Amino acid sequence: MRSIPALWSLLGMVWMAGLIRGDAGLVRAADANGAGHEHTVYSAQLPNAPGKTLTAIVVEYGPGGSSPAHRHAGSVFAYVLSGRIRSENSATGPVRVYRAGEIFFEPPGSTHLVSANASDTQPASLLAVFVADDHAQLTQPAH
Repeated sequence: MRSIPALWSLLGMVWMAGLIRGDAGLVRAADANGAGHEHTVYSAQLPNAPGKTLTAIVVEYGPGGSSPAHRHAGSVFAYVLSGRIRSENSATGPVRVYRAGEIFFEPPGSTHLVSANASDTQPASLLAVFVADDHAQLTQPAH
């Protein structure tokens, strides 16, 4: 069962995602070729989990944009902010399209095989929330 402080932290992340999703000017646009852009919106060490850091990153894809296959340090909870994201993970099953407001999870040690905007005409974005070892490199190319 999740602790109440952890639940409130997660709800705070979702609230922050809603602010980012709005036209508040906080999110950079993807580059002209649609490749993913990312930037950190929050990072803090977890006092109830020594040695672990929670990091929230907004990832944006232009129309038709995608990222190459990759791995992440720790666990990743993803919340689609806008558009539709096509995702496939080695541990969670075949490719699936997630719409704004939907979530998916990437367990530690898995490979994110597909991460792409499902639209060729509209941008898409997601909030990725990592729980990983302090100072870990959060994203690495798949081998």
